[in-house]
Amino acid sequence: MSDATAPPTIVPGLPTVGRLPVLVTGGTGRLGRSVVAELVRSQVPARVLTRSTRADEPGVTYITADLRDGTGLTRALDGVQAVINCATDPLHASDVDVDGTRRLAMAALDGDPPRFVQVSIVGCWDNPMSYYRAKAQAETVLVQSGLPHTIVRATQFHPMVAQFFGPQPGGISFAPKDFRAAPVDPEWVAKTLVDVALADEPVTGPVELAGPEVLSAREIAVLTSHVRGVKLRRTVNVPPVGGVLKAFARGSNLPGPTARRGGVTLAAWLTANR
Repeated sequence: MSDATAPPTIVPGLPTVGRLPVLVTGGTGRLGRSVVAELVRSQVPARVLTRSTRADEPGVTYITADLRDGTGLTRALDGVQAVINCATDPLHASDVDVDGTRRLAMAALDGDPPRFVQVSIVGCWDNPMSYYRAKAQAETVLVQSGLPHTIVRATQFHPMVAQFFGPQPGGISFAPKDFRAAPVDPEWVAKTLVDVALADEPVTGPVELAGPEVLSAREIAVLTSHVRGVKLRRTVNVPPVGGVLKAFARGSNLPGPTARRGGVTLAAWLTANR
């Protein structure tokens, strides 16, 4: 958070005393770790839901709970001011993303409902990919729950596009025809999620977050190759066959005109993470 929006210290010398914690699901994943770090920097107690026992850290309390069966969720939600739901599992999205959100929402309804910030994906309603459909279903679950919430949709993260479209073993990259992306820095997304969770007035949504530039798959491959010093020997053009690739070719994953654009460029991220 910026200094201008940081909450005031309640007790001098003990900056987190008197502040209600924020629960982060998926807090040990890539985005979740950045969200937790941002809460700590903002001097807001972070409560992290985890399936395995972990020792607490300064500013961070770990709560053993499981979205897959609902165990521990009531305890995890007790006394929190907000929930930032980063939990996701592309291989088990129906159980974790959809039903896990439902279990979390049901547990929250048993007490004083906190504000929910639901992490989703730009274009999830316009692409038949099973993972995207699950993210759309999770949004519906939260909307129908009646809980106070803001849905925040982000474009593809820098690490993902670099992994998928950068040079593969042998120096080959795969470039789906007409694919473009507005890749975004997950650190910037994390800061924005915290800002939304702690805003004085509820943020109406959905909110779209995207990086500052739009790149083709080949541009991502060339850029990744150049910054990482990996020779790009060949780019394989993949025709848009099937509903998923056709949706990407139509630009379903690109941000709309009201999206918030920010964070470092892909080139800057690659340079910092060589």
